[in-house]
Amino acid sequence: MKLAGEYVFDGSREEVWELVRDPEVLATALPGTQNLNQVSESEYQGQMSIRMGPVSGTFSGKVVVSDEVPPESYTLAVEGRGAPGFAKGTGNVNLVDQGDGTTLMQYEGDVQIGGKLAGVGQRMLETVSKSMTRQGLETLNQALQARKQGEVEGQEVEFTPPSETEFAVAVAKDMAAEIFSPENRTVWLTLAVAIIAMAVGFVLGRLSSADRR
Repeated sequence: MKLAGEYVFDGSREEVWELVRDPEVLATALPGTQNLNQVSESEYQGQMSIRMGPVSGTFSGKVVVSDEVPPESYTLAVEGRGAPGFAKGTGNVNLVDQGDGTTLMQYEGDVQIGGKLAGVGQRMLETVSKSMTRQGLETLNQALQARKQGEVEGQEVEFTPPSETEFAVAVAKDMAAEIFSPENRTVWLTLAVAIIAMAVGFVLGRLSSADRR
């Protein structure tokens, strides 16, 4: 499965770089993260609770950062394993200074998924993964704004990340939007017509049987 996209942070490239290398902030980016510990300058280990459709469970894994060019780019290698299956992938991240106080993050990568997780379907995996990525980046941007506000006020500003319930609701909305997107309307219309045709055929069959009696 391939993941790629862009996101604009409301902060300088240096500020964003510092943010994405802070394990305490990263641990708040996605609800379900039980812990994330920095075990070396470039390696993190932790646990995360994940739910995708009917499959849920806890993953233990590690993230290794390499090929760093501060504050411009880096490469991530991610590996996780748990009862629901396993996930392994690599990705490249680039930070582009847009010259107006904002930073464009460009990311792309490949992810391999196995076990029960692989059984939920490619489309659902892609939708949930994109939703998790988007929400994680939005949470990081909110944390960045709280940090900047604290610097201006000269005191720490408390940042409250979204709860697991809020996260799950957002994922459900993204999945619904995907299911009922314009490109899928033809499929749903065809299915609806087929169901109606079957219902009409069933009723006509019952009426015919009644007439014969």
